[in-house]
Amino acid sequence: MPSPWSHAPIPYAATVENIEEDEAHSIAELIDTMRSINQTTFRDSGHGYRSVHAKSHGLLAGELTVLPDLTEPLAQGLFAQAGNYPVVMRFSTTPGDLLDDSVSTPRGVAIKLIGVPGERLPGSENGMTQDFVMVNGPAFNKPDLKSFLKAVKLLAKTTDKAQGLKKLFSATLRGVEKTLEAVGSPSPTLLSMGGQPETHILGDTFYTQAPLRYGRYMAKLALAPVSPELTALTDQPLDVNGKPNGLRDAVVAFFAERSATWELRVQLCTDLDTMPIEDASTPWPQSDSPYLPVARLVVQPQPAWNESRVRAMDDGLSFSPWHGIAAHRPLGSIMRARQSVYRVMAEQRAAQNGGVIGEPRALDEIIRTKG
Repeated sequence: MPSPWSHAPIPYAATVENIEEDEAHSIAELIDTMRSINQTTFRDSGHGYRSVHAKSHGLLAGELTVLPDLTEPLAQGLFAQAGNYPVVMRFSTTPGDLLDDSVSTPRGVAIKLIGVPGERLPGSENGMTQDFVMVNGPAFNKPDLKSFLKAVKLLAKTTDKAQGLKKLFSATLRGVEKTLEAVGSPSPTLLSMGGQPETHILGDTFYTQAPLRYGRYMAKLALAPVSPELTALTDQPLDVNGKPNGLRDAVVAFFAERSATWELRVQLCTDLDTMPIEDASTPWPQSDSPYLPVARLVVQPQPAWNESRVRAMDDGLSFSPWHGIAAHRPLGSIMRARQSVYRVMAEQRAAQNGGVIGEPRALDEIIRTKG
């Protein structure tokens, strides 16, 4: 059987990362900025929300099955052998304030596998989980931490401001984005500012965007819909105008009657020039290294969003690529910043909401599938 890769996957080495001298200062600034977004929404609502991806659209329980007989480059880390893991999933959109869905921004999904063995990442020593945090685009909208910090500072200034103007601006950007897509040049910047097409969220494919260790190698991951009920929703228009929670309503309606299956796929790094570790805005060419399936994630019919799930998953959990095992250590400045930023912001949310955010050891510690 011919190799799916143009070159052999590159083994991980510490030298692939380049930590700038002032990175710690940039991380501290990012934490301050994220705090300001959170404090603004807390002042307005009396509730502690995430500084990004504040609004959830689906809170689900499922099961991930690692595929059997994976070849050596793919059989790494938690995917080294076949097995099943309980999973919780949180679908969201990117802003830190709870906007009407007609302000259409990129979508995200965070998945948390429970009961994962192995050497733990720093700060995750007492856990048994592995998180993957993904967005519906193959590359991050900024290359590195410094450029992302600038963008977040601008975002902080618009939090809770003029939702009506945001709706109009979003509609304009969607029109521009359609024009660019027609000529084959979609813009991550326009998408992040409100140009996300108004489609069904369950038809999207989601990506880690930034890389992580994949056992001996390095990779990006994707979660792609594969069951017919999901693939039928890919690029399907969804009218959310006049429906502030239209995405959530669509997810709830879907899982009231249907199940769903996704593939978890891996893209291995085979060329450090075309697949950089520190530039998260560069899509890795799939012609040289395709996304290959390593697991399947199945969700059965269930209540997809309700107040008990909000308390358990929105308020009671945090999702971070640093919740996991050393074999899947996050890589690059965007990922390195997430280690302390996500931890600090989870602590702040817990204090605001008078609760505890922890890492579960069993699914029934979080959620009942039917409740």
